[in-house]
Amino acid sequence: MSGATDCAARWHGSDLVLRVRVQPRASRNEVLDVSNGALRIRTTATPTEGKANKAVVRLLAEYLNVPPSRIKLTHGRSHRNKCLKIAGPVAVPDTLPVAAKAANSL
Repeated sequence: MSGATDCAARWHGSDLVLRVRVQPRASRNEVLDVSNGALRIRTTATPTEGKANKAVVRLLAEYLNVPPSRIKLTHGRSHRNKCLKIAGPVAVPDTLPVAAKAANSL
């Protein structure tokens, strides 16, 4: 994972702010690795009518084990690069070492 030193997440109080790069119309839904300072996410949803955004929220909710209602899209509604705020407290999974480093550095 070459992007492991990039910081895709930071803490804002008890909330987690996460930068993601979305690939809509992918062959499957998946949360990948961190690259260029963003968590890469693939979704089969199209970018029309906010379908990809909703899919990203569902994927992140499952990945972070939080209800989708605690995830808010703050920037990038119509772009591939997005910023999302997850209302805390959030347990950062071991599979997201960049976010864990960001959490430990505060």
